[in-house]
Amino acid sequence: MTAFAPDSIVLNRKLPLWYQVSQSLRASILGRRPDAPLRLPTEDDLAGHYGVSVLTMRQALKELETEGLISRHRRRGTFIEPTALRGAPVRLLGSVDAIVAQQSGDHTAVLGHGTAPVPSWAAEHLPDLAEAAFFRRLRCEESGEPTNWAENFVRPELAERIDLADLERWPMTKVLRDALGVRISRITDTVEARLADPETARLLQVPLLSPILHYTGVTYDESGRAVDVVRIHYRGDRFSFTVTMEAR
Repeated sequence: MTAFAPDSIVLNRKLPLWYQVSQSLRASILGRRPDAPLRLPTEDDLAGHYGVSVLTMRQALKELETEGLISRHRRRGTFIEPTALRGAPVRLLGSVDAIVAQQSGDHTAVLGHGTAPVPSWAAEHLPDLAEAAFFRRLRCEESGEPTNWAENFVRPELAERIDLADLERWPMTKVLRDALGVRISRITDTVEARLADPETARLLQVPLLSPILHYTGVTYDESGRAVDVVRIHYRGDRFSFTVTMEAR
């Protein structure tokens, strides 16, 4: 039986290895193609793929099992749960792969794209641009129920290289890093509670003024320049965020 092939990752030795591996594998699972195999490689093979010990790999898999993304069966192996919910909480410890995993979903539709003046909420991060490329996307579960919608403003020279098919499969962060080769240095996140405006209520199929988790993310390249500014509107009844600060 063919096994699922996870993406690769460059590990940051300043963060827990099991956490980075679990988030990378989580992002691969959530961004998989519909026809991808459900069976994962063995613990030994996964440990070799990520360059970590079997114990570290086992801890990472335990995290995903607790979350309900995988199931483990003695003698049969480890399998992706095809009906696993994608709205489970994500613990952010400063890993880009955690951001990729948090933004992943079952089905993503590109609602529109083009060029437009940089809006006021993104202008402070893109001060040298009067216009930028925009992409609007809606994410839904397998049932068709919408969970969040996103609006990205991206530098035009990068946007012209983006394949829309990649945006239907992956979050923008992963497209920039893995498809375009942008060296991402950091991402700043802001999460706040808001009430659904008419557009958000329509897209997410919730009552007007329902609670919404409003996420703003700014992605910087290695030169310190912002390359992507995104607003994501999450249904308040489906998502929560937990941030853990490591004292070292």
